[in-house]
Amino acid sequence: MIVELTSGVLATLHEEARRAAPEECCGLLFGRGGWIDEVRAAANVAENRRVHFEIDPGALLAAHKAARAGGPQVIGYYHSHPTGICVPSATDRQHSTGDSRIWAIIAESEVAFWRDNANGFEALPFRIVE
Repeated sequence: MIVELTSGVLATLHEEARRAAPEECCGLLFGRGGWIDEVRAAANVAENRRVHFEIDPGALLAAHKAARAGGPQVIGYYHSHPTGICVPSATDRQHSTGDSRIWAIIAESEVAFWRDNANGFEALPFRIVE
């Protein structure tokens, strides 16, 4: 699978990470298949937001409820590593559910995409489509 997104979606990911620093940002990825057409920020409700993220459960439930009613489909999640690299951390790996959703991780000026599968995270290539 190749993740496809617009330069605007990519810019939003970078902006969310910049705005939240030195804490981790987080949010939801919407689209179909490997196409991401929207990112939506969510509050990071983790106890220590500098090194962890936890998407606000209310935002997550509302997004899944809206998707079941015909709204945009949640295809994954994003978060930042303000002082790290864009590779799943040990904590990310512990919270892996194997649900095949896409994770975007933003670090410095880079974004990487990963599939959360039964064997851990698999790196996914991406391309900008305008």
